[in-house]
Amino acid sequence: MTASRSTPYTGVFPIAPTPFSESGDLDIAGQRRVLDCMIDQGVDGICILANYSEQFLLTDDERNTLLDVCLAHVAGRVPVVVTTSHFSTRVAAERSRAAVSAGASMLMLMPPYHGATLRSDETGMIEHFARIAAAAAVPIMVQDAPLSGVSLSVSFLVRLSREVPAVRYFKIEVPGTAGKLRALIEASGASIDGPFDGEESITLMADLDAGATGTMPSALLPDLIKPVLEHHRAGRRKEAAAAYARILPLINYENRQCGLRATKTVMMAGGVISSDAVRHPLEALHPATRAGLLELAAELQPLALRWGN
Repeated sequence: MTASRSTPYTGVFPIAPTPFSESGDLDIAGQRRVLDCMIDQGVDGICILANYSEQFLLTDDERNTLLDVCLAHVAGRVPVVVTTSHFSTRVAAERSRAAVSAGASMLMLMPPYHGATLRSDETGMIEHFARIAAAAAVPIMVQDAPLSGVSLSVSFLVRLSREVPAVRYFKIEVPGTAGKLRALIEASGASIDGPFDGEESITLMADLDAGATGTMPSALLPDLIKPVLEHHRAGRRKEAAAAYARILPLINYENRQCGLRATKTVMMAGGVISSDAVRHPLEALHPATRAGLLELAAELQPLALRWGN
């Protein structure tokens, strides 16, 4: 399933968590249940192998296994975005080619970086994305996040979208996201299809007001986030703001206290997966933090907390 220029991807595209057993092995059966739960949440698409999927803790063989498992199990029910970031252009292109062969609808990549100081200049970044685009004929989303340490100016992002036409989507999750989205939309004209935000949708209302057409949160509560977008898109801003205000305490707690562990904890409590284990050096949530998360989730009853029970 590939979006055309006339039907760009919009809406809620959450990140799929990667479930592990208590011993730290991939939980393939749990992964399939995660995907089914997400589809039942009414998501518009699913992103796999992202940072919130703990991609940086996976071996190459595990990545390949998850790519095949996820694309085969989703089986076209919703579009799947595959994260294929790597500092090496060659490796990123190979990952991207494999993702498209498996059925990916879109690719998501961060700019090439390694460690705290190893970066590419703007010419190198454009060549990086151009080679990936040549290897994979699907749209590309650029993830603009502080994790990379790469500063991506609005003027550069516009230049990138014009020089590499496959780059048509941007996930902006930097301080002042709404301002950057607004400036990007104003400067880009028709050269982009999808201004998205991320970071668990923690600034969603401001970002929608700035012109965002999609959001890429976690899989904790996309069923409760989606009405915010639907109300806003229909011009019901007051209803959108009220729906967002209701869920914001849980989003804030996830973002500030739990990170990627939140979705797993709620999904385990909801019977979606059997363990909320993360891989070392990440550590499990403190019991008090876990209790606070589940208390907030219990008030809102997202599907992830009810799906398997």
